[in-house]
Amino acid sequence: MKYRTLGQDLTVSAIGIGCMPMIRDGNINYGSADDDVSTRTIHEAIELGITFFDTAEMYGPFSNEELVGAAIKGKREGLVIATKFAMRWDGTTPTGLDGSPENARRACEGSLKRLGIETIDLFYQHRVDPNVPIEETLGGMAELVKEGKVRFLGLSEAAADTVRRAAKVHPIAALQSEYSIWERDVEGDILAACRENGIGFVPYSPLGRGFLAGGIRSLDDLPTDDWRRNDPRYSPENMPRNLAIVDAIAAVADRHGVSNAQIALAWLLAQGDDIVPIPGVKRSETLRDSAAAPDVRLGSDDLAAIEAAAPSGGTAGPRYSKGGMARVKL
Repeated sequence: MKYRTLGQDLTVSAIGIGCMPMIRDGNINYGSADDDVSTRTIHEAIELGITFFDTAEMYGPFSNEELVGAAIKGKREGLVIATKFAMRWDGTTPTGLDGSPENARRACEGSLKRLGIETIDLFYQHRVDPNVPIEETLGGMAELVKEGKVRFLGLSEAAADTVRRAAKVHPIAALQSEYSIWERDVEGDILAACRENGIGFVPYSPLGRGFLAGGIRSLDDLPTDDWRRNDPRYSPENMPRNLAIVDAIAAVADRHGVSNAQIALAWLLAQGDDIVPIPGVKRSETLRDSAAAPDVRLGSDDLAAIEAAAPSGGTAGPRYSKGGMARVKL
């Protein structure tokens, strides 16, 4: 496994693991998941040299952190465990965004307990709360660093101005936002703001929630309760147009003798040494495939072919529903 450095000299494997798909009977269902299979996948990832694991209190909610915590028990050394907070809760029901220092502390202490660790390596604000100044949120998160409960701080889906303001309060190790061949909106001011402030970038959904991997050609390929059936880019109107992107990736993959997923991840890795994708996995087959992506080298012809098929802004449909889009780039 190759390794990369995010902001503040935080070294992680060049490919991380997004643990969200490992949710079983949870609030965000990407097909069926099995706790034993997921646990074995995490163990295999560690054996392959992957050190970077991403979860959040939102996933489940709460149960994904418990699964990750149980899986890393006795294997904690050398791992970088990232988790996120954003919401207030009434039991397992979210009642609204809350970026207050008090909520950051509540979430941190709950995550530490569920993960069974003494320190969270990377603690993100999952979504920016427009009603709480980012300076106030980061001030509260910084206190957790001082107390040794958190090592590094991060933001998720923050706008460029928010990133710049936050970095004046406390050093930021990473911004996590959606970025992939079919979602390139961060390539303007947001990536620039990160690089101005020495902040690493962690793309989530680097495979377009599985679409870019090539195994989904219609909604019939998804379980009836799959969350992606509500994704505008998977809709009957948009999917046929977006399949042209998948076909272009497949052509590049065929030339290299690798999978679509490896090409999509290699494309992201080629966008800068400060970028560390976290593909979501739950089975060892997809884990092993994604873990090989750092060994794929794309040539200028490959990059040009992908650019022609998927220019920035060229994907059909927004990446979230109207409600979801209202919570990004704040």
